Amino acid sequence: MLKKAKISLSALAFALIGTPAVSQAVDSVSFEAGTGNSTQIARVGAQWRWDQQWFKSNGTHLGGYWDLSLSQWRGNRYQGRQASQNITDIGITPVFRFQADSLKGWYVEGGVGAHYLSDLYDNAGRQMSTRFEFGDHVGMGYVFANKLDVGLRLQHFSNGGIKHPNDGVNFAVLRAAYQF
Repeated sequence: MLKKAKISLSALAFALIGTPAVSQAVDSVSFEAGTGNSTQIARVGAQWRWDQQWFKSNGTHLGGYWDLSLSQWRGNRYQGRQASQNITDIGITPVFRFQADSLKGWYVEGGVGAHYLSDLYDNAGRQMSTRFEFGDHVGMGYVFANKLDVGLRLQHFSNGGIKHPNDGVNFAVLRAAYQF
């Protein structure tokens, strides 16, 4: 257990050191909950907005943010049995978001990031043979005038064919964030 904690902390430190935007103040925090493939996920995250805006037109633009996350997965069909599997996931994802210039109202977003899992996933007949996984998502949501951001994401994890088996895991995720 101590070895897994050291590896997780090392991965987090690597993500923090390798991300220049992390040295700036946090722009928002998020809480997420989701389910898929007989697995539930709970996640907390911190986000740092990019200063860059692309394709500005009619009060909208393409922008984005860094998303640093820590999540807990709980599979309830470990190795195909009525047993549970708990996995901790640390991830960093660059997210592109098409949004209003005011940063309020409807948005769509997508991102592909790097994740490190504390154990190999083996649940409900789906297996992943590496702890390093890519996590990609597409989502949409709404930012209210009080800066509350509520959204829905469809997320997929897999190792991109690095090693087999690579069945991947899919989640539908509800997200709530607060922008500072």
